[in-house]
Amino acid sequence: MKVIAVATQKGGVGKTSTTVNLGASLALAGARVLVVDLDPQAQAGTALGVNLSDGEQLARSLGWVLQGRLQGMPLDLVTAWYDRSELLAEWEGAGTLHLLASEESTMTSVQDIIHRKGYHATPIVRRMLLEVADLFDFVVIDTPPAVSSLSATALAAADYVVTVCVPEYPALKGAAATRGTVAYVKDRTGGECDPQYLGAVLNRSNPPSKWKAQEVNIRNGMLDADLQPFMTDIRSDNRISDSFAYGVPAAIRFASHAPGKLYGQLMTQILERMQQPSQKWVTPELIELEDSVDE
Repeated sequence: MKVIAVATQKGGVGKTSTTVNLGASLALAGARVLVVDLDPQAQAGTALGVNLSDGEQLARSLGWVLQGRLQGMPLDLVTAWYDRSELLAEWEGAGTLHLLASEESTMTSVQDIIHRKGYHATPIVRRMLLEVADLFDFVVIDTPPAVSSLSATALAAADYVVTVCVPEYPALKGAAATRGTVAYVKDRTGGECDPQYLGAVLNRSNPPSKWKAQEVNIRNGMLDADLQPFMTDIRSDNRISDSFAYGVPAAIRFASHAPGKLYGQLMTQILERMQQPSQKWVTPELIELEDSVDE
């Protein structure tokens, strides 16, 4: 089992859409995938057609399970996750797709408990995932967009971290901050957790014919900040955000169209980097800002 956290300290850049579509792409390729929603906003659940509301559903929330574990009750992840493999029914050779769903009130309580307990509680999610390691090939974690005990817990749970940027200056700063944070996880968990930074995906990008100076500067800034951007961008496409309303990731709804193809290419590049030393990673080249590019 390999655990990938999708993280950034800037909200609104498409972290959740990257998480669920990466998970969906892995499942379409035949893998057994678990999507873990550690964000109290619970948007990964919405993207996969699960919205927790009443008491019975709350008892299956990841926040409820984590509260129990942190307070000494042996609650089991197996009883909490949702099997969303039905979303893959039309695709021959697909794997499985499961979800550990979030909910605001229970996840906020977990955040408070972890904060009080300190770094000893930070690896809680990693420890729980290791208990079910034989059941999944990949775990993809959606993380909160701010610095918090929950985001620290998500990074501690990961084997690999991917960050997300959009063609805006604040997003570049948030991605760079996440890149730096990953390096400190090992020390802050007493060596128990040691995630590897894998790179940054540029989300909501434009085709080269529509690049303005800011987008060129962001692309170059990703290289200057050693964010190790992937070769594949995820282009701006309303079909990606619209898919949230259907509870089916765009990588599945539009598997044969641009969204599915781009997420599939990104997935391949992520898997390649997992198998290679960073010295062999392929990244885009610096772009010269031409006079013809609009400010």
